[in-house]
Amino acid sequence: MSDRPHDAVLRFSYESTSRARTVARAVSREVGEIDGDRSAASVSREGATVAVRVVADDLVALRAGLNSWGSLVEVAERTTAAA
Repeated sequence: MSDRPHDAVLRFSYESTSRARTVARAVSREVGEIDGDRSAASVSREGATVAVRVVADDLVALRAGLNSWGSLVEVAERTTAAA
């Protein structure tokens, strides 16, 4: 995944490790499923922080990937808040 020239990391901090774990599990299921030919992503968690790393062949694909993953995390956050 690191052989692509552009990358960015989105970091999301939560009030508890439990909530971060739940969000990370929810969005991790999409890794490999929504990747395009020009971008890919990985999800990791350290304590109460979830990180989504997006790598891409070009800046347009990077922006699209960041938008997609940001939206996925937002949905996971809303879902876990409602539960």
